[in-house]
Amino acid sequence: MARDSSATKARLLDAAFFEFATYGIAGARVDRIADAAQANKRLIYVYYGNKEQLFDAVLQRALETGSESVPFDVDDLPGYAGAVFDHLVERPSLMRLVLWKQLERPTPTDTEATSYQGKIAAVRQAQEAGRIDAGLDATDVLTLVMGLSQAWFSAVGGPAAGETGSADWPPEQLVRHRTAVVESVRRITAPQANGETRTG
Repeated sequence: MARDSSATKARLLDAAFFEFATYGIAGARVDRIADAAQANKRLIYVYYGNKEQLFDAVLQRALETGSESVPFDVDDLPGYAGAVFDHLVERPSLMRLVLWKQLERPTPTDTEATSYQGKIAAVRQAQEAGRIDAGLDATDVLTLVMGLSQAWFSAVGGPAAGETGSADWPPEQLVRHRTAVVESVRRITAPQANGETRTG
């Protein structure tokens, strides 16, 4: 019974992920989620309470998967940015989910806030140790790193805007975009050879 319950929950979360990524929270329909998951609609309320709490569960799982797949590496922010880019290439629907979340629920969750503050603290410590250029505030550095990593996926005509949810760029275009992301982050974060900092 427990195994069946786990399998049903997984199917519901998978179906809900694509439903929310496509329609947002307000536009999502539990009937479609249940049909796609081949599950009784009543189970959504049994397991998750309501549609909003189901979205919370979907978002939490996406964040946990991202953290496991792309661990934060403050000593290699260019590499981290490239890994985030790769993660989104494989999961372009994730960017749509994030965009809907920002539109409909701009306030960060406790998990998001804790994760973000931890990353900012790590960047600040690396700046103080001279491993990252200290010309920009740590918050700005992290925001730029994440923004550059995601930029192509939220751009007009990018994968997040597509119907299929696939990053079907030609290989050479994919390489060019990724290289631009990694190099941009490197230029922002690399310490100056003379020990000075960038001041604008």
